[in-house]
Amino acid sequence: MAARRQTLRLAARALEQWLNDDTSDYVGSQLPCPCGGIAQYRGRHPKTFESVLGPLHLNRAYYYDEQCQNGFCPRDQTLRLELFSLTPGVLRMTASTAALVSFEESRELLHELAGVEVSTKQVERAAEALGAEIACDERQRVDSTGELAPTAPTLYLGMDGTGVPMRAQEVADRVGKQADGSAKTREAKLVTIWTAESRDKEGKPVRDSGSITYSAALESAATLDTSPGLSDFGARVQREAHRRSFPEAQRQVILGDGSAWIWNTASELFPQATQILDRFHAKEHLGVVRKVIYGDSSDGQSWIEARCDELDQGCLQSLVPALHLHADQYPEARECIHYIWKNRRRMRYPKFHQQGFCTSTGVVESGCKLVVGTRLKRSGMRWSIRGANAIIALRCSKLSGRFEAFWERRAERKQAAA
Repeated sequence: MAARRQTLRLAARALEQWLNDDTSDYVGSQLPCPCGGIAQYRGRHPKTFESVLGPLHLNRAYYYDEQCQNGFCPRDQTLRLELFSLTPGVLRMTASTAALVSFEESRELLHELAGVEVSTKQVERAAEALGAEIACDERQRVDSTGELAPTAPTLYLGMDGTGVPMRAQEVADRVGKQADGSAKTREAKLVTIWTAESRDKEGKPVRDSGSITYSAALESAATLDTSPGLSDFGARVQREAHRRSFPEAQRQVILGDGSAWIWNTASELFPQATQILDRFHAKEHLGVVRKVIYGDSSDGQSWIEARCDELDQGCLQSLVPALHLHADQYPEARECIHYIWKNRRRMRYPKFHQQGFCTSTGVVESGCKLVVGTRLKRSGMRWSIRGANAIIALRCSKLSGRFEAFWERRAERKQAAA
């Protein structure tokens, strides 16, 4: 390791000397400024950049515009060195590690594995800035170029939400689940699309490897009835669906729990799709009723087994009367009856199984944990909305296999602007 680092330092010094000896970045006493004014040459300015070879101490031609009071160095733009004193290679490494682990752990990994010295604050600022770029790119790129073609006859689309721990100022005056009615989290909403043509030993559909993509953010799924446009999250779902050609699939299936915003979004965007309520979520509702009626007694076990069998077999005409027996005494039973009635068309499980459809949202729930939970919900973490959305965008890009394509588009934009 010591020999490797010494070799990298020598390479860094050679590159540094070559760049400093080359003064071709001086292109005259004046240059057009991006603001439309004229920037004057102000000499050569030194700055240290962190590269994969180690620190580079460069002297660059500097131009300053009195009108807008901003300056720039043409070489920084040419070499794409304008973001947080990091070369593109180090910036990419920083984003990749910060997408996986905390900013402090990212700093340690960069030092240990690559010998790159980047402060924790630099990691945070660079990762969040790049994540914000990815979020902007996601909103602008809605075509299916480079995406997986819908070769499978069935495409699944799932939606779910999960709480993200927030800084106090981000949840001020918001109603939450704390004992005093306050909130400590805000909900990140996720849409995921996948195929499940594979089958397990029992013949049940299994998610196809490499077929899943994610898009998520802390944003609202609500919109005014008088608004002609989609909600922020509705627009996100629509973009992801177009990227994956979901509307063109032979069979379109939407999976979710009982949240109203999920089915409102599904009905608005894809009225032709088959809607399926997560079977295990329905069983959780039955489990709540069992708990309040029987507690932990053995009678409760036989009761819940009978109700779950009725649910699996699509015998709602037997399931609902069994709940009605307890509806006068337990509000949980009444709520469960209402839940079943509201979702009855989404609970035709024997028919769905006959069609070969998935009836559980395991892919979606695991997506919430994978995209959000494992990175943003670690002990002691508190986020701003901007920071959380940036890291979520970064993780979605990485986990969906889109980061390479984004990086190429980013390089093309930087090259065109140079």
